[in-house]
Amino acid sequence: MSLPHAVLTSLLEKSTSGYDLARRFDKSIGYFWHATHQQIYRELARMEAAGWIEAYVPPDAGNTRKKHYRVLPAGRVELARWAQDSADPMDLRDAFTVKLRADAVLGEVDLVPELQRHLALHEERLAQYRRFEARDFPPGKPLTRGQAIQHMILKKGMLYEQGEIAWGREMVALLSQPA
Repeated sequence: MSLPHAVLTSLLEKSTSGYDLARRFDKSIGYFWHATHQQIYRELARMEAAGWIEAYVPPDAGNTRKKHYRVLPAGRVELARWAQDSADPMDLRDAFTVKLRADAVLGEVDLVPELQRHLALHEERLAQYRRFEARDFPPGKPLTRGQAIQHMILKKGMLYEQGEIAWGREMVALLSQPA
């Protein structure tokens, strides 16, 4: 995935300032595409230079003159072009899995505490996703196509966390057995 395309998507959802965009990004797209605030600001400048977005000062900005950003037609065209490109499935790069391989050959590494920490983080994230689902997608609430897509993205995250929890519990049981 490309950061400029994630930023374009977020700006199409809501035109906003760079600061507010970075904060919103952390709470939405940031769950599956991480970017620092500094990276987002750099990308905003590049995208503005490319003619994909424009900065403007909203009438209600007052003395702050805080710039907001909105997507221009060229940005919409670029996002649509990119969305049609094929994308490879996610590559898994996981240092903990390499540590497990090390344990398999060394036989003397105690990874249970670290695995339990990972489990707690996945359980916390799953609980957070469930709260989002209860808040944003209550049962029986009719959804627009866009809302249904957002719900399916959330479900993907929930399934991922459930899988990590199930695998982690099984691995804790395995690692807890005597050698």
